[in-house]
Order: sequence, then C-alpha cells, then structure tokens
Amino acid sequence: MATLPGPANSERGTSPLGQGASERFDLAVVGAGIVGLGCALAAARRGKRVVVIDRDAQANGASVRNFGFITVTGQAAGQMWSLARRSALLWAELADQASIPVLHRGMALAVRRPESVAVLEAFLKTDMADGCELLGPAQLATARPELAGAGHLAALKSPHELRVESRQAIPRMAEWLEQAHGVTFRRLTTVLGVETGKVLTTAGVIEADAIVVCPGDDLTSLFPDRLAANGVTRCKLQMLRLASPGFTLAGGVMSDLGLVRYSGYADLPEAAALKARLEKEQAGHLANGVHLIVVQSADGSLVVGDSHHYGATPDPFSHQGVDDLILDEYAAVFGGRAPPVVERWVGTYAYAKACDVVIDDPAPGVRLVTVTTGAGASVGLALGEDVISDLL
Repeated sequence: MATLPGPANSERGTSPLGQGASERFDLAVVGAGIVGLGCALAAARRGKRVVVIDRDAQANGASVRNFGFITVTGQAAGQMWSLARRSALLWAELADQASIPVLHRGMALAVRRPESVAVLEAFLKTDMADGCELLGPAQLATARPELAGAGHLAALKSPHELRVESRQAIPRMAEWLEQAHGVTFRRLTTVLGVETGKVLTTAGVIEADAIVVCPGDDLTSLFPDRLAANGVTRCKLQMLRLASPGFTLAGGVMSDLGLVRYSGYADLPEAAALKARLEKEQAGHLANGVHLIVVQSADGSLVVGDSHHYGATPDPFSHQGVDDLILDEYAAVFGGRAPPVVERWVGTYAYAKACDVVIDDPAPGVRLVTVTTGAGASVGLALGEDVISDLL
C-alpha cells in the first residue's frame, strides 16, 4: 500500500479545497484517459458520485494521440476480443448520447500475398469472425473502389469497427459526463499518494469509498512496484495526417502487416508462413513495428500509421525513415503515392509483453488499471464496466 506524504506535501498547491480540507465521493478516478473515463461512466450510470483527477488541463496522452479507431476484428482471442466487441457497442451508444460524430464504420483488411489469404481463411473459421466475410478482387473493387488496382488478392470485411476523432471525442465525453451525470473533474491536480479511502493531491485530500488509478504510461508516480512486477514499459508510435486523397473511405483500411501484428490473426498457425515471407520482403517494416491503419477525418484528411518502439523513456522525436516505411505501405495498399503529409505526432502507451491488461489491487478498495497494448480506445469502455462491477 502506498504511504501518504506528510503534512508538508499535503499543503502544496492552491485550490478551492484549501489546506487540509477534503471532499468525499463514492468513487475517485485518477487519470482522465479513456480507461479512467470508462470507469467514471460505469459508476455514474450506477448513480454514484464520481470525481476524476488529472494532472493536465485537458486530455494530452495516448487517448488523444491515436487513430480513434475502435477495432474489434483481430484483437486477441478471449478477453481482449470480448472487451472490444462490447466496447464498440458502448461507443455507439455513447456517441449517440454525447453527440460524438462517428465518422465511418467497419474495416477492410486488404492483402496481396497468398500466405495472407490463408491466414484470413483460417480466421474466418474462428468464432471471432462473426459478421465478417472474405471479398475477392472483383467484390473488393465494388465495395472499396479506392483499393482497386493495387493487386490485392482478397480482403477481410468486418462490420464491427467505428471511427471517432479522438482529440474531439475524449474532451466531449468528459464534458458530457460532467453535464449529464454530474461527474466532478479536478484538472491541473497531481496525485501524490493513494491509500484506502483517500487520495492525497496538490489540491488537498479527496476521500472516496473506492479508488481507481488509471496511470496510462506514467509508470513511476503511483504504485511503480506493481507496474514493474507486470513487466510494464512504454511503447512509442509515429503517426501521420495526410491531405485529403480525393476519395471517401467507407471504413478503416489495414494490410498484410496487420496479420502479424494483431494477435487474433498472428496467433493462428497459418501466420507463420506469412511472417517468414514478410521477414524477407519487408524486414525494415517489421524491425520498426510498422503496420498500416488508415482512417479518415471529417475534412477528408487521412490519419495514417503507425510504428512501435519500446523503452522506459522512448525518445520524443519522429524519424523520417520510419515515416517513409509507413508511407511505402500506404502506396502499396492504395496503388499510388501517398498525399502530402500535413501533420506528424508521436504517441506513447503502456506496454507489457506478457499481458494485455493490468488490473491490480494494491490496497483494499483500490484498483490499479492500465491497458498494456495499443488497444485502450478499443477496450476501455468495457474494461471500465468490468472494473466498476467488481469494485462497487
């Protein structure tokens, strides 16, 4: 259990709470990313009085630096696929209630190698392929004309995905939680310590019957020993925004590289032959963790990525060579040169090789929760439901 700092620390900062003052809630959530907001939503819907505490003035982490692509098909079998399927339904409900635009739905994973077709055919025999279908070249040209002419042998069509603009959707979700459910937000407030029933912050003590700590990729501030015990480190990714290509995507797009990246495909025996071929043909892509996701924004621009590099403190810079690998795969999938790059950014998220989610109980009435793969947007809402159902 974390020990609260002494009185000198508890007096730091200015706040309406005042020195030594406290407020009491049914639930305190530390961290206003998608997992924290998912927990807040689940508790608020149960009629609980909720406070969300975050050190930043607005969403600034992984939850707004991603694709906003709630991805179901391809998630790891079992817990992750189930969480993603439920989260997609929760996102659709939330989007309607909170007036969050859903920009497009579904996904086409287009492939250009026979080994990839074999993986897709094997995937279609699993329970996770519910609602999906395999399109041949002619069907793909009709359903997704933007992908015609690139030599694709087939494409997996999934109806489950949906796309929101994360940098708008996450702030809007927080605003709606405050307005519609009375959730209290304490921004620009750093949490110094957590123990049963108490959160000590730079703005004073907040008391709560239950506490959920959602640290994202902050691995050192709260319960670092628990995170280290789960082998959690950080993953850096490079993201691009391209100018409008002059066509409208009917849904997200992925490619062969995704079949060795997403566990729902990569764990199938048939993926071994594909990986061996890719290691010969696209070794640089694999070495930099590059796979392709392409989604579209309301202004027609495309969000394209990404790459994966791991370390306790990844460097904060974009590297042109990595961007070139991403753009190379875009050109192969769409059969032409990519539109101009109009924006670049770097994201990071918590990563653990041995698990996809960490849920720990460092003290009675306290949960430590983080998604340790790049699927926070895809599973966060259902994960929040599960955590709150267990805790409250």
